[in-house]
Amino acid sequence: MAEPFELNPLPYDEGALDPAISAKTIGFHYNKHHRTYVETLNKLVDGTKYADMKLEEIVRATHGKSGDAEKKIFNNAGQVWNHDFYWRSLSPKATMLGGKLANAINRDFGDVNALIEKLADAGKEQFGSGWAWLVSRAGKLSVEKTSNAENPMAEGINCLLAIDVWEHAYYLDYQNERPKYLEAVLTKLLNWDFAGANLDKEDHAIRAAAE
Repeated sequence: MAEPFELNPLPYDEGALDPAISAKTIGFHYNKHHRTYVETLNKLVDGTKYADMKLEEIVRATHGKSGDAEKKIFNNAGQVWNHDFYWRSLSPKATMLGGKLANAINRDFGDVNALIEKLADAGKEQFGSGWAWLVSRAGKLSVEKTSNAENPMAEGINCLLAIDVWEHAYYLDYQNERPKYLEAVLTKLLNWDFAGANLDKEDHAIRAAAE
């Protein structure tokens, strides 16, 4: 019988993000950490009502719950979702920032450099393990940071980009120098096409709800 959740394939080869992120780091991060979250989630939801839910539904349903079993499910489901989103937030090929997303960035941050600075600050200021996010609330953009497996999606907030600042995301390449990792990712790897598509989805959903 097939497991309810599978490790989604990377959207590029393990060495495609080198030198900003090495193939060795991607190999450990994806094949060890990400895979373990998926395998653990499958074990935890086996025989429960969550086994028939979609990943996003599980994250939202278990978010903030106090029971130990549901906390464990949230931590692993959240990390599966976060990692799936993180890999797609990065691109080995240069992507063009334009259109609605560029206009929103200029409106809400001043320019893209100011946005990148805010994302870098969020990543550096996140104490311990966690994430930095570019999010949209009804088209209004902002930067947030979350700890551990937390993510804005669990609270119904539309995510556009995610940056992993757990140590396993950068330690093999940058040791304790998280700011250098953030600089490399934010200046070389951001997938603006993915962010723009996420903003468009939100816009379409708002229009559909108004009809």
